[in-house]
Amino acid sequence: MLRALLFILFISLISCKQADRLDTVTGASDKTLALKYATGFSVDYFDGYKVVEVTRPYMNAKTSFKYILVSNNSKLPKSLQNERIIQVPIKSIVCTSTTHIPLLDYLNETDKLVGFPSTDYISSKLMRVRIDNGLVKDLGVDSDINLEELIALNPDMIMAYTIGGDYGQFNKMEQLGVPAMLNAEYLEEHPLGRAEWLKFMAAFFNKEILADSIFNEIEKKYNDLRSLVSEEQKMPTILSGVVYGDTWYMPGGKNYASTLMKDAGGDYLWASDSSSGFLELSFEAVYDKGLNSDYWIGVASFQTLLAIEEADNRYADFGPFKNKHIYTYNARKGAKGGSEFLELGYMRPDLILADLIKILYPEKLPEYELYFHKQLQ
Repeated sequence: MLRALLFILFISLISCKQADRLDTVTGASDKTLALKYATGFSVDYFDGYKVVEVTRPYMNAKTSFKYILVSNNSKLPKSLQNERIIQVPIKSIVCTSTTHIPLLDYLNETDKLVGFPSTDYISSKLMRVRIDNGLVKDLGVDSDINLEELIALNPDMIMAYTIGGDYGQFNKMEQLGVPAMLNAEYLEEHPLGRAEWLKFMAAFFNKEILADSIFNEIEKKYNDLRSLVSEEQKMPTILSGVVYGDTWYMPGGKNYASTLMKDAGGDYLWASDSSSGFLELSFEAVYDKGLNSDYWIGVASFQTLLAIEEADNRYADFGPFKNKHIYTYNARKGAKGGSEFLELGYMRPDLILADLIKILYPEKLPEYELYFHKQLQ
């Protein structure tokens, strides 16, 4: 039953056409967009224009980025005329992360995407139709976008991201006349904080009211699910991550994945850690602490228990391996092999949470079937 409700929610969210006419922001002054969880951006409204600020564009950033969003008929104060200016609503956009794609889909703006680096990674069925019809230009590898083809597209804006603060390529884009907007959703620690970046994308289409309505539905689903397990006393222990090279990578205790496991009624063994990124541990350290864990969730690209054992036979010593309590989040792949979890997961933390509760407490959601996750055999 819950699966059906989630599916209905998904369909209803991407088809709210009638709400569009309510979303034009006009005449607002000295107001700030209400945010409940997101901490990395702000939107302030003035007479005829908006100021969008990305307050934390990358990890350990010491500067922010401001953008002035203005309608064609509005006049800006002279003090703002040298700022980064973007005309809204935008009519075309180039995105650089698959996590940006659901933001367009849910706002009914799928048709505005004109370019993307490595389009095979996109899983969205709505966007794949557009790609297959030749309406989205493949711009090459993300780290080395073909600037000539980008300029030929003449998009109103490119939505980009940076991990370490390297803004060089985006400076080149802006010098060539393409406004580059930084999206730092990945830095949000709360799952609903990442989903709330829908409101960020909405500002460029004047669809804040629609975005707020969609987000409220997702938030309600998330909190209703969390309440199902909020009073559980005996929480199953959880291990996560795998080894790359000589290092075991797993979410830090303040990472959004850790929050999801906690909200699902799980005892993530590294939850007390204070970092929001990823931990880099030795195999021995994880072995000592996680050997007798109950579940192992998130095993990268591994698809079978045999593949895990062949990668390192020590994995077979862990309790979840022996009990077949190992789950991957890559159950759903796009038409060209892209991960639907990595694309849609930021936007739909309620679906991830439902999966985790089903794994840890199957009796709580007896009719629900896993969406992103699957058990390895």
